[in-house]
Amino acid sequence: MSSEIPSRIPATPGEIDRDELVLWLNDFLRVEHYPDPSLNGLQIEGTPVIRRVAASVDTSLKSLQAAADSGADLLLVHHGLFWGEPLAVTGPHQRRLRTALMADLNLYAAHIPLDAHPEVGNNAMMARALSLEQTQPFGDWMGHKIGVAGHLPFAQSLQDFADRIQKLTGEICLVHGGGQPEVRRVGITSGSGAGAIAEAAALGLDTLLTGEPEHKHFHDSFEYGVNVVFAGHYETEVFGVRALAARLEEEFGLPWQFIHQPTGL
Repeated sequence: MSSEIPSRIPATPGEIDRDELVLWLNDFLRVEHYPDPSLNGLQIEGTPVIRRVAASVDTSLKSLQAAADSGADLLLVHHGLFWGEPLAVTGPHQRRLRTALMADLNLYAAHIPLDAHPEVGNNAMMARALSLEQTQPFGDWMGHKIGVAGHLPFAQSLQDFADRIQKLTGEICLVHGGGQPEVRRVGITSGSGAGAIAEAAALGLDTLLTGEPEHKHFHDSFEYGVNVVFAGHYETEVFGVRALAARLEEEFGLPWQFIHQPTGL
């Protein structure tokens, strides 16, 4: 997909007009393509010139302040501030907005588009880290496939696979061994992907890798005969914002840093 997005060389190396960067991001991520409760795109307008970028999974008061303290002009996030409902500018929401506005900090959010992106998406990055082969779209979201399924290069035990995921994410995994003891065909849906167990079974996958469990899907693993490895909502969604920020450095020479604020969830 990256070949479809032309590189734009900033007039001054290491900086770019904010509006030009937002247009590039919108095109690259195809933010209009996916139905999404998140307000994808520029959520807070700040300084008109971007020279430094910060990236974070969540938009919290701490992440906004850390981005401002780092000298960032733009904070890229997966979970933004707006989710399809009117929100009064009071309490924590007011303090978050005030922190960004006082720092002249731009906030750009990419939720489902960043899960689904074939190059820098959360699921694509994990599939690449696991060296999945024969990959195909997986994980239905309102008629769109936002995850990835594929074959491991070699079969391994469920315990070895879980240990490998733990090294990849740094999160102690919760494992539901509802399927075969050997892992070969894997589906990946970051974050809240427990609802994909039935789809995994229909595709003949033996294991689903996702973020957090949901009680209503607890029995699905055992009744559909699919292993599920839960590696944490947060820890399965650090990959996209980091890869996107790195892409901005590659395209526009913008230095970046990752603001790590794990939730343990």
